[in-house]
Amino acid sequence: MKEYRPAKQRVEVTVGESVRIMRELQELSQSQLAALTGIPQTTISAIENGRVNLGVERAKVLARALQCHPAVLVFPGWEVPMAEAA
Repeated sequence: MKEYRPAKQRVEVTVGESVRIMRELQELSQSQLAALTGIPQTTISAIENGRVNLGVERAKVLARALQCHPAVLVFPGWEVPMAEAA
């Protein structure tokens, strides 16, 4: 088996962009995500555009609807050294 080599990060992603990416991967509109979460569409738009902070509780609600871990949304650029990951 070949040695594991992590992918190089090519683009910085903000919290709002991570929400948008996950929403688009699920093929959901902002209105559909709003209906699934109870978070107003205007708030989802503001999160995606960096005008409103995501926050822990919203991250949990959005993560459930987007079928991902909240950390995917809250820490999009998080990098853990390999020695600490094991």
